[in-house]
Formats: sequence, structure tokens, C-alpha cells
Amino acid sequence: MGQMFILGIMKYCSQCGDPVMHRVPEGDNRPRYVCGSCETIHYQNPRVVAGCLVHAADRVLLCRRSIAPRAGYWTLPAGFMENGETTAQGALRETREEANANAEILHLYTLFSLPHISQIYMFYRARLLDEDFFPGEETLETRLFRESEIPWDKLAFPVVTETLRHFFADLPADEFPVRTQDIIIDRSRDPIR
Repeated sequence: MGQMFILGIMKYCSQCGDPVMHRVPEGDNRPRYVCGSCETIHYQNPRVVAGCLVHAADRVLLCRRSIAPRAGYWTLPAGFMENGETTAQGALRETREEANANAEILHLYTLFSLPHISQIYMFYRARLLDEDFFPGEETLETRLFRESEIPWDKLAFPVVTETLRHFFADLPADEFPVRTQDIIIDRSRDPIR
């Protein structure tokens, strides 16, 4: 069945504060953190990252990260979803937070599963509404790039590279199908996400 990635080691129950055990709860099929006192089962499920591939014609908006991981590298505006928001709302919020950009969601464009880090990435294709954007707190620089200008060797994450490759391949026909992909990395060989 492959190696299960554990998000973090839990020592204490977030409900009552007593120690937890890592065991298979009754009626389940995999180890979970279970409180020995209040019997709360603590599930650790994949985290969802939502973002936008914001474009103006043949140019895409990229942000140069000011924070780890991959500080100094370029990315699409994206981040972990917050409770109470839809994936599209999260994608637009991250676009505003990281690039102060006004965009309009067109449709879901790419969906990636990264089981080695227990994350799901969703990028929406979005139209840039104006060019009055500037770096947010987590961003050093924002800029529109044509395909020939993309700093391909300075992109932060494989999901960004793949999304940009799909976009520029789809652009000539002006058809942008939803694309899904699993990115499987053997962490024993490559510990960098």
C-alpha cells in the first residue's frame, strides 16, 4: 500500500489536553491519534491549496515569494483554504493577499494530488480585471510574464510549472480543459517538495 505521510506528531488532545495514542480506532482501518481519556479521534486529512492562474491575454501573473518554503522563487498566487470559504473564494482571496490583484474566476483549470505531502492543489483560470496589482505581505515582487519570459528554472513548485505548461499549450487554440494529475515523489530520494 505505500508509505503514509503523517502531517505531524500529536502528543495531546485538543479537546481535553490529555495525552493521545497512535492506534487504529474501532471500526477504522488505519492509525489515528486517539485520546485515552475523552476518546476523541483526531483525523489528519489532506490540506487544500487554492489559487489562480491569472492572465491578461498571453501574459500570466506571477508572484516572487518572500516566505519559506522556496523564498525568492516565483509562483502563482495560492495558499491554504480557510474554513467557511469555497475553493473559488479561497483562490481569489489568495490572489488579493499575495498580489493585490483584481481577477474574475473563469473556471477550474488544474487539480493536483500530492500524496507525499498530503495536499491537494486547485488552480482556477482567472481573467485579470486591471493592471493595478502590487506585492502583498508574503510577496517580494509581482509581474506579468509572456511564455518566453517565464523564469522556468526559478519556479517554486512542480504544480506551478505544470499549470503554466498546460496554459501556454492550450492558449493557441483558446481551449482550456480541466486537467488533473497525481504528482508522486519518493521522499526517500527527494526530500524537497
